[in-house]
Amino acid sequence: MHGQKDLLVETLVEYFRRVGRYDWWVVTIELFLIGLVVYWIVDFLEGTRGERLFRGVIFILVVGVLILNLVVEKFGFERLQYLYKGFLLAVLIVAVAAFQPEIRRVLMRIGQPRFSTGSSHQLARATEEIITAVTELSAMRTGAIIVVEGQVALGEFVETGVRLDAKVTTELLKTIFHPGTELHDMAAIIRSDRVVAARVQLPLAEAELPELGGIKLGSRHRAALGITMGSDATVIVVSEETGIVSVAQGGKLIRNISESQLRKYLAGATDKTATIVERLWKSPKKTEHPV
Repeated sequence: MHGQKDLLVETLVEYFRRVGRYDWWVVTIELFLIGLVVYWIVDFLEGTRGERLFRGVIFILVVGVLILNLVVEKFGFERLQYLYKGFLLAVLIVAVAAFQPEIRRVLMRIGQPRFSTGSSHQLARATEEIITAVTELSAMRTGAIIVVEGQVALGEFVETGVRLDAKVTTELLKTIFHPGTELHDMAAIIRSDRVVAARVQLPLAEAELPELGGIKLGSRHRAALGITMGSDATVIVVSEETGIVSVAQGGKLIRNISESQLRKYLAGATDKTATIVERLWKSPKKTEHPV
């Protein structure tokens, strides 16, 4: 037992001695870049179902590679190294399948960069218009689904609907979702302080989700979950049957929210956009979002 501990310590000392032969600044830069990438991925996945899976994959890769390198170098287990390479390939394939929604979000964010043209004051005004419209639609039990675009552009979905490019107002949103009108079905997409399209077809999520205890969802709620699984949009849903207001973010559905809660969700959704705009225009004053 004592001999095994000495062998392990000797192996570790030799490993770090070999690493110490590299230029310190090269090792520092490499570790910094690797840490930066890992931090960005963890931050991007925070709050999603892929966060825990990513942590597990990183643990397997880092610990497995370090241990295997020490064992193979010391004892010459080439067959074990060969099998581990095949295992890493399998892990990569599983990860690609498991992270499909997150990978899609990354590609959409990279491929469709954009900057909002609205000011923080306009965004705050649009938020209040949306809240008023949702409150009145809920009272009338008029079904609605409103998508507030985030940093990931939703151009591919806008193309499936009817383009409007109109200023966000309570009256416009109520008119769009009024039963019997040509645009009331499906979703409306809001970008900054503009309603860019209505009657937009969204991808549907699964009918039953574990997070909701197997509750069967209507088409509006499934569409809200579907679009948020592949983007950072915030979606507001008004139930036609009950008038209950729900919000979907990051593939999660929060049901039966109050007006004050809705204001917080919308303020958070538009906060990043307002920050980008203020940096671009270097505005000396900042309009506070209502909380």
